[in-house]
Amino acid sequence: MQRSGYQQTIAELRANGVRLTPQRQWILRYLKETEEHPTADEIFREINQALGGISLATVYNTLHTFAEMGIIRELSYGDKLSRYDGNEKEHAHFVCESCGQIANVESPVLSGVSTGSGFQMRSYRIEFYGLCEDCQVSAKTC
Repeated sequence: MQRSGYQQTIAELRANGVRLTPQRQWILRYLKETEEHPTADEIFREINQALGGISLATVYNTLHTFAEMGIIRELSYGDKLSRYDGNEKEHAHFVCESCGQIANVESPVLSGVSTGSGFQMRSYRIEFYGLCEDCQVSAKTC
């Protein structure tokens, strides 16, 4: 399922003078089109297989740049590898405590919520932890 954010994001990057190399475009398209939350190594393998000639350093640098710009999210879970999310819509995540799978979860819109403390919310990160369907089945057979 392709998300409609890629072309808009490309236009915004160009308007802001960001240099869009073919490698950056491939990485951005990959993240905008997937429902998965890949690691940098997984992104490297996919892009290198399709494009060839891309370095792992280029992938890491591009992911860092895109995350700093706010066009992707870096999801860190303690000592595990960071995962990346290209979904621009506000949403929560469900994380399987057994296999590490991450799934998007629709959540109520919280943008603009005021806590009365003088803060203005610009984004949020909500995570739910438990077992995915596959791990629930495996747990029942043990």
